[in-house]
Amino acid sequence: MAAVTYPNPKVVTFIHETMIPLQVRFDVQPIASDYNVKWTPTIITLDADGKEHHRTVGFLAPEELIPSLLLGVAKIYFDADAFDNALNNLNRILAEYPDSNASSEAIYLRGVCLYKSTHDAKPLKEAYEKLNARDPKDAWTKRAYPYRLL
Repeated sequence: MAAVTYPNPKVVTFIHETMIPLQVRFDVQPIASDYNVKWTPTIITLDADGKEHHRTVGFLAPEELIPSLLLGVAKIYFDADAFDNALNNLNRILAEYPDSNASSEAIYLRGVCLYKSTHDAKPLKEAYEKLNARDPKDAWTKRAYPYRLL
């Protein structure tokens, strides 16, 4: 990723504006053990207290790294019940990176955020319908499957 993804101008700008990056070799202790890093690259999105919210393992192209990082940021907000901030990041994934690997999870999590913030089950069913229309075999479609009954 050092040769392709990290030098990409969009990636540089995104990370500079959004994250506090820390690059550590996979065998540096105690960090590798503390965060269960077994392979490189492993990208972990942590909150300000060092709690993990999202992880990716393996190479990601620039057009996949940014939505993956956005998903990590959205999960930080989601876990803090800051649903509006989570939704802003999820909507950005869906608007700017609709074909990324992160988009299915973003659709699912968007439905959950909307449900948790409004207590209206309609967004859960809509998330399932959107996921099912995109790819009935996708893991996130399967996770949303019960919502079809709402």
